[in-house]
Amino acid sequence: MSISLEDVSILLKIHVTDKVVAVENFARYTEESLSDAIKLVSKLLGVSYEEAEEEVNISKGLTVRKCWLKSRWCPKAGSRNTTYPHVECTARSYLLYLLSCTLFADKSGSRVFIALLKLLEDLDDVGKHS
Repeated sequence: MSISLEDVSILLKIHVTDKVVAVENFARYTEESLSDAIKLVSKLLGVSYEEAEEEVNISKGLTVRKCWLKSRWCPKAGSRNTTYPHVECTARSYLLYLLSCTLFADKSGSRVFIALLKLLEDLDDVGKHS
């Protein structure tokens, strides 16, 4: 027996009638899925395709490192970089980091699955997820 959404609703008094949190995972590590993941990171986090490709290659999978993700919204003190990324890209990187540390933590503790980024594609819909 498993916990249902109805159980969650009754026990925690959480409204569970909105959108379900579900993403199509990049099921297989193929050249096509790798390319799609890199494009998604580049588009939604506001980095160049080359930077996204380098990060995905460093993390060795369809993931990005949490330390790289954190650097997208929390520059090091004393950093000479005075340019700030677009507000939505910064918000996505921060929310993705929070999701990866809380609800969708993996056993590595240092990587974030790129598939979770699809949940944050439209920031107006984020509050509608159950």
